[in-house]
Amino acid sequence: MENARRIAEVMSMELGTSDKDIMVCSTGTIGVQLPMDKIEAAIPKLAASLSPFGGDSASRAILTTDTVPKQEAIEFYVGNKVVRIGGMCKGAGMISPDMATMLCFITTDAAVKQPDLQLALRTAVNKSFNRITVDGDQSTNDTVLVLANGMAGNSPLCHKSPDWSVFVSALEKICFDLAIKIVKDGEGATKFVTVRVNGAASRSDALKAARSVAESLLVKTSWFGADPNWGRIIAAIGYAGIKMNEAKVDISFDGIKAVEGGQSLSSAPLSKLERILKKKNLVIDIDLHVGRASDVIYTCDCSIDYVKINASYMT
Repeated sequence: MENARRIAEVMSMELGTSDKDIMVCSTGTIGVQLPMDKIEAAIPKLAASLSPFGGDSASRAILTTDTVPKQEAIEFYVGNKVVRIGGMCKGAGMISPDMATMLCFITTDAAVKQPDLQLALRTAVNKSFNRITVDGDQSTNDTVLVLANGMAGNSPLCHKSPDWSVFVSALEKICFDLAIKIVKDGEGATKFVTVRVNGAASRSDALKAARSVAESLLVKTSWFGADPNWGRIIAAIGYAGIKMNEAKVDISFDGIKAVEGGQSLSSAPLSKLERILKKKNLVIDIDLHVGRASDVIYTCDCSIDYVKINASYMT
């Protein structure tokens, strides 16, 4: 905490602002102190190189085990004013929000009231970053920030504004698109998988079931090997702590029903399901048939490369 406060203090002196205006973010090895000698030496250079054209450089500078930078931007009208929202993020491993080892910085030139912007961000994050997982590990430090400077000159937005839904939709799209990029760039990932649960007793149950499947190592490794082992999926649902009856569960792979009423279907032989699981993008649909609630989690497989990356992180 002393190091974080020192960073804010030094940066605020360089920028001529209050240290309360500086938001400090970091990722890295847990328990290792920040290299303050390097950081303090770099801050004057960073302040001097600030540029409205620095987005690409910043999106690359924040990468760790990521393989590609991640940016999104959108432009739309609020009244007769053009408004922009842009965002960048990093994250590839230790991803299981609320939230995870990820940083996300969103900026907008919209004039918007802070309490309403905060609420809109929380809602957007819950629909995006809190619906992804790479490995089921939650981090000790993660951040999503949104900064609004009002330079678009629009009438200040709030939840009562006629264009509020337009702004919120744009913010949610930015968050969702960035979140999906994190999953697709998951450490060692070879497949992007959508896990959808329908027919749950409650939305909480649907989310628990989807997350349980998406974070099961046995399930994720079977996806990597294109092994249609649906028994692992139903097992993950079973230990999710939800209301379910295995004799009612249906499971489909990319629209091809493999399991009906908890039993395999002869119309979906393993060879057919294996071909589906070899695809880079696939959808797992699960119907519990105990209610009407649904939810979704976006995830990836777990490969040999994930093990290699995380087996030698410090050494």
